[in-house]
Amino acid sequence: MTQSREDLIKELIATEIPCEFIYVEGDGTHFFATIVSEAFTGKRLIQRHQMVYEILGDRMKEEIHALSMTTLTPEEHKAKQG
Repeated sequence: MTQSREDLIKELIATEIPCEFIYVEGDGTHFFATIVSEAFTGKRLIQRHQMVYEILGDRMKEEIHALSMTTLTPEEHKAKQG
């Protein structure tokens, strides 16, 4: 059984960033990810996204055409939940 791209993206991110929650969905080339991690604490949005893009590396040039992200700290995620 082959691994879906969504699962591969989740695995790559979770291997490098300790995630409290991670969800990835997509259509094979365009993806959306929600990532919740303490590692984002004190970082600006651009820094958080750069962390993820660095992990995905060359896959962003070849396999992944587009990736939209919501990157949150656990506190931000809790506040967003209401």
